[in-house]
Amino acid sequence: MKKPFGILIASAALAVASFDANAQAPADIPADMNALMTKYTCIACHRPNQRLVGPAYVDVAKKNYSDEEIVNLIYNPIPAHWPGYPPMAPMKQVPKEDAMKLASWINSLDGGAKKSSTKKTTTKKTTKKA
Repeated sequence: MKKPFGILIASAALAVASFDANAQAPADIPADMNALMTKYTCIACHRPNQRLVGPAYVDVAKKNYSDEEIVNLIYNPIPAHWPGYPPMAPMKQVPKEDAMKLASWINSLDGGAKKSSTKKTTTKKTTKKA
């Protein structure tokens, strides 16, 4: 019963907040990201540096998710990752290309470090002295 009720509350907050999303968009969101966030109603619950219904994007970036992990969380939110927030509704209507753009931008808010699911390995070359 708790999960459907939480989704209902989050959906209601999303509907109310989305009516005036364009007027409330902060200046620190690039125009292309603002357009995507408005189109998919992300802006109703999230801001770059401010907690609203959902966490601030800088807080998401601090979790060190890869871009692919963020895309997966857009489609399949895991409420346990964000205790104290209402559960996010799955946003499966967001095309993967747009979700990846949003994920890359979110990760850029944490010092611009590029994150991907590919782990880099380094090989140390040692030389023997005779």
